[in-house]
Amino acid sequence: MAPIDLPPEKLIAEVVEYSRKLQAGAERLCTAGGLASGGLSSGVSPREVIYREDKLTLYRYLPDASASAAPNPVSEKVPLLIVYALVNRPYMADLQEDRSTIKGLLASGQPVYLIDWGYPDSADRFLTLDDYINGYIDRCVDRLLERHQVERINLLGICQGGTMSLCYTALHQPKVRNLVTMVTPVDFQTPDNMLSAWVRHLDVDLLVDVQGNIPGDFLNWTFLALKPFTLAGQKYVQLVDILEDQAQVENFLRMEKWIFDSPAQAGEAFRQFIKQFYQQNGLIRGEVILGEQPVKLNKITCPLLNIYGEQDHLVPPDASRALKGQTGSTDYSELAFPGGHIGIYVSGKAQALIPPSIGRWLDER
Repeated sequence: MAPIDLPPEKLIAEVVEYSRKLQAGAERLCTAGGLASGGLSSGVSPREVIYREDKLTLYRYLPDASASAAPNPVSEKVPLLIVYALVNRPYMADLQEDRSTIKGLLASGQPVYLIDWGYPDSADRFLTLDDYINGYIDRCVDRLLERHQVERINLLGICQGGTMSLCYTALHQPKVRNLVTMVTPVDFQTPDNMLSAWVRHLDVDLLVDVQGNIPGDFLNWTFLALKPFTLAGQKYVQLVDILEDQAQVENFLRMEKWIFDSPAQAGEAFRQFIKQFYQQNGLIRGEVILGEQPVKLNKITCPLLNIYGEQDHLVPPDASRALKGQTGSTDYSELAFPGGHIGIYVSGKAQALIPPSIGRWLDER
């Protein structure tokens, strides 16, 4: 093997430059985005509260009055409700001005609403998936039906929220006009699903019986462990190279804030989700039971747009694509995004592709 060509003077120069970047970036890290005073934003788009119940808040996002695109009359009438996952905070869909799925949907003329699940505590330990889907989601839908004087709404489910939206639509099809799912697991036992391979061996009864609610940090470190070198090491080494760019530092810190802003999971709902979806793969098998109602995907007859990430490590493409042919819809479309689970919300490529595509698809229907 040829010797490494790294003269001492070059090594010294690199160490000195690295140290300079660290020193110059230390103050910027502490002050970026007002971090020293707790200032980094959690979502950027103006919104108003429409409904509250327990920890849940239903928000309406306010359209940009300066936007040049006029709202489509049909989409202006039909509200779009976003159902986010329970396991993370929903401001990932509205992270910053130039990286906001919600702003893109508003620009396409959609009246956008979002369910914020809040932060469950010990009072929520015994909430079930039935409470979340047939309870909270259904009451939010009813608020929008009344507010807009329509018989059906449009539904956009993200990640676990997409799985919940599939369940909701299967049980309440008359209330859903169009359904969009993003990075949504349907087949929870595809061969390339590392998270599923781990979770299938989890003694979830013991975990919930001991813990009650599942701490957010437990789930967060599980997700990071799926790609430990990239997610827990490499990005911090690479951070040094952007420390002198204020905008990039603030972008990095927003992502870090979201990653570690992980709510606890209501114990019983977590138990049910792990058992029925991951361990039994009940959604695609038609064996999920919510309350006393079976969830059958073939009960979904509305138009359906299924969006997935081609490099998604949390929800592999095959886990999402498995939805094709499982529903009773005669209007099924897929949209592949050339990126991963997070990039589908915050990358520049995603902003140019995903929200406009959703807007057009809804307007056509």
